Amino acid sequence: MTSASNTRRRVVITGLGAVTPLGLTAHESFENALKGQSGIAPITQFDASTYDVHFAGEVKNFNADLYVPKKEQKKMGRFLQFSMAAASQALQDSGLELTEEIKNRTGVFIGCGIGGLPEIEDTHSTLTSRGPGRISPFFIPSVIINMASGNVSIQYGLRGPNFSMVSACATGCHSIGEAANYIRSGACDVMLAGGTEAAICGLGVGGFAAMKALSTRNDSPQTASRPWDKDRDGFVLGEGGAVLILEEMNAAKKRGAKIYAELTGYGVSSDAYHMTNPAPGGAGAVSAMKMALQDANLNSSDIEYINAHGTSTPAGDFAESEAIKFVLGLDAAKKTWISSTKSMTGHALGAAGAIESVFSILALHTGKVPPTINLDSPSPECDLDYVPKIAREKDLKHVLNNSFGFGGTNACLIFSKC
Repeated sequence: MTSASNTRRRVVITGLGAVTPLGLTAHESFENALKGQSGIAPITQFDASTYDVHFAGEVKNFNADLYVPKKEQKKMGRFLQFSMAAASQALQDSGLELTEEIKNRTGVFIGCGIGGLPEIEDTHSTLTSRGPGRISPFFIPSVIINMASGNVSIQYGLRGPNFSMVSACATGCHSIGEAANYIRSGACDVMLAGGTEAAICGLGVGGFAAMKALSTRNDSPQTASRPWDKDRDGFVLGEGGAVLILEEMNAAKKRGAKIYAELTGYGVSSDAYHMTNPAPGGAGAVSAMKMALQDANLNSSDIEYINAHGTSTPAGDFAESEAIKFVLGLDAAKKTWISSTKSMTGHALGAAGAIESVFSILALHTGKVPPTINLDSPSPECDLDYVPKIAREKDLKHVLNNSFGFGGTNACLIFSKC
């Protein structure tokens, strides 16, 4: 197989940052995922007692003061504060010195699925109860999605491209994949890329519950997210943020950077089928996975681990399993380790693909694969190896990360040992 990857610039990951329901850094979150720890618990950010769903995957004990001056926090919704935290961690982890020359060649792509929904909800309450004169002048910049990239760019003086992807639950993967393409093409040398989300509020929980998309296992929140299990009844809303530092490989090696992985493959597609349901047989997912393999110049048999989209919805889990079987072939699919870390974090929407990229990269880097918890009785049609309950170890060379979103949008990333 031949590919443009033989001549184009290569992209490596040199820094990781994350705040998730499992921890306040990338490495803490990953270590807790390896332990099979659940980050799902009763909601504390608002009174959910009258809602159909009382639980979510909240980021716990987050201290914005560590990343954003207090006077600036009123200009940033919670999702923006997450992006600032993740970017700060990732830059520190990378050891990259931001010289003026590097700043001119560094861009920021941090996306979000929904934006400042809690802040919109609160401000509408202020409008109706106290009138338009009491709306904060910082309201708009605190809720618009592109400020996830904008604030980071401003904070560090990064003068390369700066904008945000919005593609529902595929946002994080799209952001990382498109950032890689900017480096491959020579437009940039460094990119900060990822996703952020903080939609755990009345409108967020009530809206997804109204769609019958959420699990209603209120009596046992920690077991509510159960991908591929026959008793799964919907996803669990999560939140968080994650940012990767992507660099051109030769430059990263020249400066002696720690390299976690190479981003070798990126695939995208559209189901063109339904606004929420996956295409039959996971046809769109099939296209995106195939494209990622071709982009990476790999055969399907080269993939050893898949961090699956695995949301715990009846239709989605089945469609992804079918897509994996089609792309890898049944025999190879049954030998491939697959897990859903959403079983522990919940579904962080626009941040999910970025958080799961962090988990995928660290699985590759450490040789430790996080499990799928709560998988007690797999559905008969979900008959692959989903790494149930207990983490495993293996010297991995290539891993695949899947993200699929409302609107039929699909994004897949392949990370390889460098």
